[in-house]
Amino acid sequence: MFDPTTLWRAPVVNPVNRKARSIPGLNPVNMYGRVFFFAWFGFFVAFWSWYAFPPLLTLTISKDLKLSKTDVSNSNIIALVATLLVRLVAGPACDRFGPRYTFAACLLCGSLPTVLAGAVTNAKGLLALRFFVGILGGSFVPCQVWSTGFFDKNIVGTSNAFTAGFGNAGGGITYFLMPAIFDSLVSRQHLTPHVAWRVSFVVPFIVIVAVTITFLLICPDTPTGKWSERHLAAQQNLAGHGITGDVVEVPGEITDKKGSLESGSPKPTGADSKLVFDAKRAGSVDDGEAQIGEQQMLDTARGEIVRKPTWKEARPVIFSLQTLVTCGCYFCTFGAELAINSILGAYYLENFKSLGQTGSGRWAAMFGLLNIVFRPMGGLISDAIYRRTGSVWGKKFLLHGLSIVTGVFQIAIGLTNPKEHSKMFGLIAGMAFFLEAGNGANFSLVPHVHPYANGIVSGCTGGIGNLGGIIFAIIFRYNGTDYAKVFWIIGIITIAINLSLSWIRPIPKGQIGGR
Repeated sequence: MFDPTTLWRAPVVNPVNRKARSIPGLNPVNMYGRVFFFAWFGFFVAFWSWYAFPPLLTLTISKDLKLSKTDVSNSNIIALVATLLVRLVAGPACDRFGPRYTFAACLLCGSLPTVLAGAVTNAKGLLALRFFVGILGGSFVPCQVWSTGFFDKNIVGTSNAFTAGFGNAGGGITYFLMPAIFDSLVSRQHLTPHVAWRVSFVVPFIVIVAVTITFLLICPDTPTGKWSERHLAAQQNLAGHGITGDVVEVPGEITDKKGSLESGSPKPTGADSKLVFDAKRAGSVDDGEAQIGEQQMLDTARGEIVRKPTWKEARPVIFSLQTLVTCGCYFCTFGAELAINSILGAYYLENFKSLGQTGSGRWAAMFGLLNIVFRPMGGLISDAIYRRTGSVWGKKFLLHGLSIVTGVFQIAIGLTNPKEHSKMFGLIAGMAFFLEAGNGANFSLVPHVHPYANGIVSGCTGGIGNLGGIIFAIIFRYNGTDYAKVFWIIGIITIAINLSLSWIRPIPKGQIGGR
């Protein structure tokens, strides 16, 4: 039964890694509530700026820069390319430097091209600018890794789904904000459209910089302090609870070995001797700590403390079947979301010309705004299944089920008369539910897959999701205004990929931690 007081009171924490087992989302004074807020709000402002062009691109910017439909499509595609590259790099960077600093780097680097929008004078300039603005999309990876680092297995799916869902809503809000800012500059400040759309991009720049500086000043790297000291904190917590009999090594590489103090096994010397706990389970669990078993505490320390990445050790993680599952599913769901977000305003304007730029933008905004509800629902349901069954298989089956139904809706949209207002808006909303809930369910599963390399798995999953967006955007690009055809093509791809991945185990056999 849900206890509403968990929304503001200090959470019970895991005694080893100090991760919270509830989300005090209404308590920004609490460390966990503060990180939760800045994780989603940081990604929210990033998504707002990342997708600030599409609401004004179809009419205002296209007219000012004399863009063809091909130029517009190419700019939508190029905006995703940089994000793909950044996400692949951001994952290992999170494991190496910590998600907070990686998050800040993505936001600050992406904010600079945002404020330079006023310098664009032609199609080539727009392509270059949107490429570098795409850096902001890479902030999704540190957002999810930071959230995973603060919330425990019982609630991490919900946390990741809420932070990503609220953040993704920035893609919907931008369809309201950018036209509103533009209209205000034209009507109240009496700027010409040529100047107004350029000035409007200063607003997200200011907000991004302010948010980034704030969370750098008031939020920690991990629940135990500095990122570089996370391993020391874990071993101190084990020692404080009297855990003995095993070696818990501070990993420098992903494949560092774990051992135990069994008869005949070599005894660590020098610096390694500090990592051996040779005592019995002693003392009691402190107030505010979850009561978990000794073996579970050891598994958490040995299997879930993030390790420094190198290519040699990262390669088996990247190419494992389990990582393939999260990547393949995200390719379909988030890839479709990105591509559809880019064309939805134009799609509505093509079929319902009476809406105009502002009206079509508002209807298109609904697709992104539904993330506020639908993506968190995916995480909530996933966590509920996990708590009920105690098995990660439940999370995996939910993910595939949501994705396959998404494909069915996409096929239905492609085969339906797009001129019928109510039917089309209803189908888009139905697709949004399953698609966005699938995104939430995916990053509920990710923390269980190779948890000692969570940044790498998150980066690969997020990056391949972006690759899906690029490929689907290219399909839209080469089909012109035949949007219906592309919808059913995406639907068939989604169903085929999910059926082909459904047989794979959610966790590698013999993996320590993540269960």
